Amino acid sequence: MKIYKSKCSQLTGTSYDEVVKKARKEHNEIRRRTKRQPYIRSKYYKKDKVFINLFWDHLNQKNSHDRQRRLKLYSCAIDLMKNTTFDPIPKPNPNKAGEIVYRFAGESFDGELYFVQIKENIRNGRKDFISVFPSR
Repeated sequence: MKIYKSKCSQLTGTSYDEVVKKARKEHNEIRRRTKRQPYIRSKYYKKDKVFINLFWDHLNQKNSHDRQRRLKLYSCAIDLMKNTTFDPIPKPNPNKAGEIVYRFAGESFDGELYFVQIKENIRNGRKDFISVFPSR
């Protein structure tokens, strides 16, 4: 599996409040581009849309330490989804039969290895950004 080298570094901050403020600012910049659901276009999926709202629902299920750890990689994950052309590891979703989960590997500018998960609905081809997490 090839690892995408991101041009973005991790979001800085020592508390969850500092990190979430920076991540929300970046999310809101993407959200302002459309009247409907926020999305980014991915090179890997031939410029198809990858919707990013599901990430925030998934993030709210985690504890605050884990949220901060994942949010620090938010800008790196957006960069990876936009620009990577490397093949991910596809797996059928264990929770739903009609979905495939793709796992991309990336490395931030400051050397942190992380993974990004995108799920695709097989019926309609909709892609949603689910999660980003560090390798350790």
